[in-house]
Amino acid sequence: MTLWDLKQGASATVAGFCGSLQGDYRTRLSELGFHPGEQIACVLSPNLGAPKLYRVNNTVYSLDDSVASLINLA
Repeated sequence: MTLWDLKQGASATVAGFCGSLQGDYRTRLSELGFHPGEQIACVLSPNLGAPKLYRVNNTVYSLDDSVASLINLA
């Protein structure tokens, strides 16, 4: 299951990143809190494939499917 598959109101733990995620993205996502072992909640999942909103700690981030689908959940 990936972060993009997470439904609105649900939460999960980050397991890791897909191997195809570039090093720059991997570093930046880790700096923002999207790192293995971190609890993530989907705050808003709009229709028509628009970016979803995710809560990490006390901050909300918007990620589109091209990035969120490369973050694996436990």
